[in-house]
Amino acid sequence: MTTNARLRRLLAAACGLLAAGLPALAADDATPVDTAALYRQHCAACHGGQRLGGMGPALLPESLARLRKPEALKVIRDGRAATRMLPFGATLAAAEIAALAEWIYTPVQPAPSWTDADIATSRVETPGWRGWPARPQWRADPMNLFVVVEAGDHHVSLVDGDRFEPIHRFASRFALHGGPKFTPDGRYVFFGSRDGWITKFDLWNLKTVVEVRAGINMRNIAVSGDGQWVMAANYLPHTLALFDADLNLVKTLGARTLDGRQSSRVSAVYDAAPRKSFVVALKDIAELWEISYDPKAPPIHDGLVHDHKLGEAIAAPGYLGVRRTPLDEPLDDFFFSPDYAHALGAARPRADGTPSGQVVNLDARRKVATLPIAGMPHLGSGITFDWQGTRVLASPNLKDGRISVIDMKTWKLVKDIATPGPGFFMRSHEATPYAWTDSMMSPAARDTLTIIDKRTLEPVAAVRESGKTLAHIEFTKDGRHALASLWEDDGALIVYDAASFKEVRRLPMRKPVGKYNVFNKITRSEGTSH
Repeated sequence: MTTNARLRRLLAAACGLLAAGLPALAADDATPVDTAALYRQHCAACHGGQRLGGMGPALLPESLARLRKPEALKVIRDGRAATRMLPFGATLAAAEIAALAEWIYTPVQPAPSWTDADIATSRVETPGWRGWPARPQWRADPMNLFVVVEAGDHHVSLVDGDRFEPIHRFASRFALHGGPKFTPDGRYVFFGSRDGWITKFDLWNLKTVVEVRAGINMRNIAVSGDGQWVMAANYLPHTLALFDADLNLVKTLGARTLDGRQSSRVSAVYDAAPRKSFVVALKDIAELWEISYDPKAPPIHDGLVHDHKLGEAIAAPGYLGVRRTPLDEPLDDFFFSPDYAHALGAARPRADGTPSGQVVNLDARRKVATLPIAGMPHLGSGITFDWQGTRVLASPNLKDGRISVIDMKTWKLVKDIATPGPGFFMRSHEATPYAWTDSMMSPAARDTLTIIDKRTLEPVAAVRESGKTLAHIEFTKDGRHALASLWEDDGALIVYDAASFKEVRRLPMRKPVGKYNVFNKITRSEGTSH
């Protein structure tokens, strides 16, 4: 038997035995591998004894959902450049590496917990930050700053949106969620990582202010419109965590039904600034929650009452309380109407292919319409704009190559716009007549950005990076330039003229999964996500 054939057999045996809960076999003498001991010896110091993370990220199935097993094998074997992750290819046998890679994708038993005490203990604050200068310590327009998340080596770059030059680059937590959030003045940005860490960073002084771990596996974060509150949505544990602006824990809320019998992962939390509230979608419970941070919020009456004004039923405080809206089915993600009166959400695709999008009136606390969008609409990355005297919503689709345009008065379909393939992001700006969308979910068309005229609802142009993934547009403050991500490890930030669609500049980046313009975010531009 050749060496390669023997190694293939050993690797298969390692994976098969691990799947059966038995020790793996070492490559040298076919003796059982004590994977737990290997982990304690080589991994626990950085990743924690229970795989909850430490200096390194959490190694749990939920935290590694975006890292495929072959890539995990490569990271264990070769390490990760510019990080503390060392290569183990010369230290461990191939079957031992395979055993470790398989093990980190198995659930921890018993399921790990993350308590209020754990959250408080995790908090680390930089001494003296309150005395830092209250003005940018660099020369550029702070409102036209781009914050670029680079997933290739877990860094963040700050780019001048006028000169398109880097200002600063710093290491981030592992696997940042793509949507950082800003305080109203644009000074501070909050990052959320998939393994539960929230980082408050001072953009003017280029320093970290404070960090805290809100959970074990976190979906996203939201910052209140007044900049005073931060809320984290957790998959594990099934909680929401509310912090003040300095990331001191205020309270946690269990994501449970009113009777406490069922818990849920939290799909998403977003700030509804005009309502002075956070709105929350639950993955496993058919409810939409609204949590007001207005001290004058009216009391909450759960259950059936004839007249709230008569004081019927026992009321719960409206301030920081949970106001529940029952739904037909759970929402995975959602989007607000421009007046924030409605949440437009998408549920899991139905087996029969019928539309699963819901329009929920947040005041009436009920579903008022079904969105006529089949497939998997990605409403969280939709945009709104004016078309022929009415406001419309345009949403990409994760399953089909089309953009669905919906009249926001009637909730009827205006048009399906064909694209080369299913996509994830759509972006525009008030100052441009064009919207840009990707087809990154398509193996054949992931290299193409389609440009659509918002006046005619017709594609008018496309830009391509042959054979590579091109995605996620964000505009400059004035809307004159569009910045795209060459979504590769040896990728780039590509700057296009928003009128001619010609490339202006290219900045090398390590898999820039998203870039965010400070002004467009804090002013809630109609062409970007909120």
